[in-house]
Amino acid sequence: MKPIISSNSSALNGSINIPGDKSISHRSLIISSLATGKTTIKGILKGKDIISSKSALEKMGVIIKEENGIFEVYGVGSGGLLEPDDIIDLGNSGTSARLLIGLISSHKIVATLTGDNSLRKRPMGRVIEPSKKIGAKIISKNNDKLPLTIFGTNDPLPIKYILSLPSAQVKSSILLAALQAPGETCIEEVVPSRDHTERMLKHFGAKISINLEGSSNKIICIKGQNELLASNIEVPGDFSSAAFFIIGALIVPNSSLYLKNIGINPYRIGLIEILQDMGAKIELLNKTTKNNEPVADIKVYSSELKGVDVPAEISPRMIDEYPILSIAACIAKGRTTLKGLDELRYKESDRLKSIVEMLKQFKVDVNEFEGQLMIENKNRILEGNCVIETFQDHRIAMSAVIAGLVSKGPVHIDDSSMIETSFPGFIEIINSIGGQVSEK
Repeated sequence: MKPIISSNSSALNGSINIPGDKSISHRSLIISSLATGKTTIKGILKGKDIISSKSALEKMGVIIKEENGIFEVYGVGSGGLLEPDDIIDLGNSGTSARLLIGLISSHKIVATLTGDNSLRKRPMGRVIEPSKKIGAKIISKNNDKLPLTIFGTNDPLPIKYILSLPSAQVKSSILLAALQAPGETCIEEVVPSRDHTERMLKHFGAKISINLEGSSNKIICIKGQNELLASNIEVPGDFSSAAFFIIGALIVPNSSLYLKNIGINPYRIGLIEILQDMGAKIELLNKTTKNNEPVADIKVYSSELKGVDVPAEISPRMIDEYPILSIAACIAKGRTTLKGLDELRYKESDRLKSIVEMLKQFKVDVNEFEGQLMIENKNRILEGNCVIETFQDHRIAMSAVIAGLVSKGPVHIDDSSMIETSFPGFIEIINSIGGQVSEK
């Protein structure tokens, strides 16, 4: 346990760098491991979840070297993964688990995956189902949760799969498995989800196509058994991590922040659209593209926010940002309604419940029903002088830190240790721009 206290701040000002994008970091390690040749990766996130992916790949025969924050991955080529000698422990990383289930499924190896107590409670059925269709045998004694053992197949099958619920992890798991399957595997997305895997596979030379012909839905097709070639990567700053600073600057008076080199993938930045509807002053500057991903600098000024209705359709584009958006809603004038939040129940915690419990500690009017939240704080201030239980969820912990910066009294956060999972250095950056966060 690492309790901390977040206290009122007069302003947040400065120019900051945000650690590398978590989703892209996972995929950069996994996909470069399957390529032929050496890939150099700069800017990778060095959080615990990424280390879990790295360790798992090393146990399957991939050589990964690091020097001065730069990673070198020596890919094993198509079908080159080796059977691990031991159980693979993925800590708290749900992304590692779901992507590796698909990856291992189409290799003729046997591997057992497990994780910490939190990860072992998270459902894996949605990736197990398509992996079995591809030909893998997967055994779980815990209702399709970890620990589970994957018996990969030497004869993976190309499949056509309709993804009715938006999930970039399920989609990515299928695409990784499909790399070893003969013929063409196609995924039809009823609701599009973040597309980092498709972009990176194309960057490495995969034969992948995306079209809408004959359907109103997005259809992604990939031809398997095609050699991937090493291709260097520069990981942009993580937008989901930047979101805490964006909203911090919006709600702390007299603030002005400049965030450099942030990924602005269109399937990730739904939050910006919502915040601009709320009246936020946000600018995207110096737009460019790096390894097939759009990138920009973001300038944010303190703003007078108003409540809005956030439709369910946008939730796949901002699923990780609801905890910190709920803090902005507490400061906004009027009521904010957040819809389409059912997926939050399957995150590091039951994140929907965790958000409600956090806001109640701030004495905010919050109602949850049928996957929706209604938030209204007529005083538009947070009293503080409370203890926030994080439920071992890093995004709840970081959201509570930002809330403390605008609270009348100090906010005591029961544990901050899990923040290192996604954002090493978060507290140090907060304090460097005017925040008041200290160890208890």
